[in-house]
Amino acid sequence: MRGRHVVLCVRRRAAQTTTGHLACLLALFVLLLSPWPACAAQNNEAATDESAGAYGNVTPKEAAAEGPQIADPLQPWNRAMYRFNDKLYFWAMKPATRVYKSAVPEGIRGAIRSFYRNIKAPVRIVNNLLQGKPEYAGVELGKFLINSTVGVGGLRDCATGCFGINGHDADFGQTLGKYGVGFGFYIVWPFLGPSCPRDTIGWAADEGLTPTTYLSSQWFSPTTVGIYVHEEVNDLSFHLGDYEALMASAIDPYVAMRDAYVQHRTQVIEK
Repeated sequence: MRGRHVVLCVRRRAAQTTTGHLACLLALFVLLLSPWPACAAQNNEAATDESAGAYGNVTPKEAAAEGPQIADPLQPWNRAMYRFNDKLYFWAMKPATRVYKSAVPEGIRGAIRSFYRNIKAPVRIVNNLLQGKPEYAGVELGKFLINSTVGVGGLRDCATGCFGINGHDADFGQTLGKYGVGFGFYIVWPFLGPSCPRDTIGWAADEGLTPTTYLSSQWFSPTTVGIYVHEEVNDLSFHLGDYEALMASAIDPYVAMRDAYVQHRTQVIEK
């Protein structure tokens, strides 16, 4: 549930349920290929009020004047999940993070953040390769080796701090976008936050490349859930207030979150 996305998820997959998960991925691919335009321009002045509601407090004509809009056919579900995640942030995540931040010095929290980023290097390495960027994959591999050794298991980003080596983020949702897979339509998942069929599939694929996924054979094991929650709380400790700032300036916070997410993902894919 950070400022950029409202997130807190319990995520991991069990080795024993591979068939079920493949079925879920197949269903997501069907959704992805369904005829929902990623950005549907609203050019019909006689559009219904229900269509206008998909864009917050503006009419379809006004929305068209502002540019292409986001397909949001699941808006009732999405708004309900947005409210759920919003309450989860204010009632659980934010209070827990405040306590954590006051108890753990910034230097330690920074080392933990560096550690979590380091162990996710396989995600960035593989996706850079899939995107045809072997030089970026090599940089990420070099960073991983340096930080895992000189950086004491990744607790320090020595590759950047000592050698000036900057990484190159990449994920499978971005990879799919690079190969022409469209956004599809907007969807908000409980705990996970904003997404779309393409990025949901990408998230699942990236989980398969994350080493901590395999610390337990159970998807919702206390170990894997605890690790993810701790990572989220630790990261949020550096961004407390970002989400509130975004929502405070928004006429419709749901629309603001949706637009911010889509713009961010578009920029990630186009860069």
